[in-house]
Amino acid sequence: MIKYNLLCNKCDLIFDSWFASSKEYDKLKKKKLINCHSCGSLKVEKNLMAPKFVNKISSKKNEKMSLQKYQKIKETIYEYQKFIKSNFNYVGENFAYEARSIHYDNKKIDKGIYGTASKKDLKELKEEGIDARMIPWVKNENN
Repeated sequence: MIKYNLLCNKCDLIFDSWFASSKEYDKLKKKKLINCHSCGSLKVEKNLMAPKFVNKISSKKNEKMSLQKYQKIKETIYEYQKFIKSNFNYVGENFAYEARSIHYDNKKIDKGIYGTASKKDLKELKEEGIDARMIPWVKNENN
């Protein structure tokens, strides 16, 4: 596995992505299967990266710290999800439709909405001036 730091030349987003190998990256790039997860652009290139050297002694410590960071992030996401579920109305797959209804019909609503939308839907909503965000959603076995 190899991790590349990528740059979207359209929206200037910098993000990391994992690939099976450098050849796999080249193959996906050639087939135009690498795109920006923010704007959808195919104008994504490798960004400058610094090599990371890990010695065996600090490796275990780093692994433990990484696991702790992951757990903290996971807990934070669960808290966000709990807040959203308590304070917003779930509209499922109808998110784009409901967002447009609220925006264009000036619907008065008690709560905001959340649901599922494709990247294409989110891009179109943004172009229409409708503020919508994508957040990570993790299944919680305790929910």
